[in-house]
Amino acid sequence: MSGAGPYEEGDGHFEEGGRHFEKGGGREERGGGGDGKSGSEERGDSGRSTRIPMPRASVEDSGLPLPTPEVPEPDKTPASTQLAEPTDPSARPEPKDRTVLEHHVLKSLLGAWALAACSAEETTAVEEHLGGCGDCAEEALRLRDAVGLLHRPESLDLDPGLRARVLASCLQRRPPRFPVPDWAAPYDAETARLDSLLQDIGDSEWDVPVRLRWFDGEDTASRRTTVAGVIAHLTSVDGLVAVALGLDDPLGDAADGPGGGARPTPEARTEAYWRSAHLPRAGSVRVPWRDQAHALVRTVSVAGGAGGTDGAAGGAGGTDTGGSEASPDAAPAVSYGDFELPLRDALLDRAFECWVHAEDIAEAVDYPYEPPAPRHLRGMIDLAARMLPGMLAVRRRAGLASPARTRHLVAAGRPGRSLRLEIEGLAGGEWLIPLDSPGAVGSAEHEVAHVALDGVEFCRLAAGHIAPREAAVGQVGDREAIRDVLYAAASLSRM
Repeated sequence: MSGAGPYEEGDGHFEEGGRHFEKGGGREERGGGGDGKSGSEERGDSGRSTRIPMPRASVEDSGLPLPTPEVPEPDKTPASTQLAEPTDPSARPEPKDRTVLEHHVLKSLLGAWALAACSAEETTAVEEHLGGCGDCAEEALRLRDAVGLLHRPESLDLDPGLRARVLASCLQRRPPRFPVPDWAAPYDAETARLDSLLQDIGDSEWDVPVRLRWFDGEDTASRRTTVAGVIAHLTSVDGLVAVALGLDDPLGDAADGPGGGARPTPEARTEAYWRSAHLPRAGSVRVPWRDQAHALVRTVSVAGGAGGTDGAAGGAGGTDTGGSEASPDAAPAVSYGDFELPLRDALLDRAFECWVHAEDIAEAVDYPYEPPAPRHLRGMIDLAARMLPGMLAVRRRAGLASPARTRHLVAAGRPGRSLRLEIEGLAGGEWLIPLDSPGAVGSAEHEVAHVALDGVEFCRLAAGHIAPREAAVGQVGDREAIRDVLYAAASLSRM
């Protein structure tokens, strides 16, 4: 085969496009076609021999330049139009490997979809189907509403009243040999709740910073410590009750040093304990605090419930005390340095402070913590309300409250100007607070103002965690009297 290309001449024959032609004869032979006979044989021409066509030459072998491939014209459609998805869901191309589920299959998946139990592919298929099937959409809505009724979101934390219910059930089956008095139950419950919190935190969290807050008479004050330091503070102040009951003082020799003395204040005892503890750790403070709390509850239980008389130092001004009946047995008063409280009020005070500082710890370690049970919270509110007249007198002597409207103090036991304190919530109630004398009796006839606030809000105000000007209070009447009572409530707090 010469380099003349696909056409070959010289013997009267030539090839073109896989066909064989013979000059002059008009005959055409197809290579490899028919039944294998040449055109001359089909015509009966036996005078010439059959020519077998040669293989067609390749372009690469011919030396000719390769043809230029056709390049498609660029798409002039804007990129934003190219990337935009079709608005019609039916116009979207289905993935090649995606399985199209039938209607009855999708309908059977509605229950699992309502429970969020479908796979990602099933969820996508069901939700796309709901957009075009009204019957299934209505059924899915009914199922989703039913799931909301069957499963309500609840906290994973235990119910605060669970311990009380379990104990009550146990005590019904076997009464205790020495039952805990009702007035000591708040302290028993709050120490148990705090001990449960301390059991859940890790070793490293005992060194988490905690800021103790209180109201110093004119403005808020604070002191930075740690979780271990808070428990040491509770141990030292609970020691005042322990000493009054004849138990060992947790401060030991430190009680005779600076901050000690015949009538030490809670702040002085705490500072002395912190100095002697030298950065107390978990094992060195939790166990002594818990053992002391158990000893206090056990001691008052064995003593037969003698808790002293109702009424706090400074005079009882509330019309609703909410406390237990007075015990005829005389109980020792607990000294706080500059004032004293009967034993039952002292344990209420300790329960209140235990709850407040437990919230401080819970906030520092990001732990959920609920307020006390309503019956216990009511006792704490009642104690604070009964202490308000005495605190008003203290602030008036210090020039921090408005003077009394009368020239002389109202005689003890006589009615005088009063403010109605209304506490809302499950632990709510009403108290008439005498304004002009700690020994006066609250009187509805002499009411000059009325304030209302939530029970937990009032307790946080009395703990110094809320400034008086920031408290959510509903008020009507004498603005000056209202201000004095709110500031007196905040001044009940201490470190």
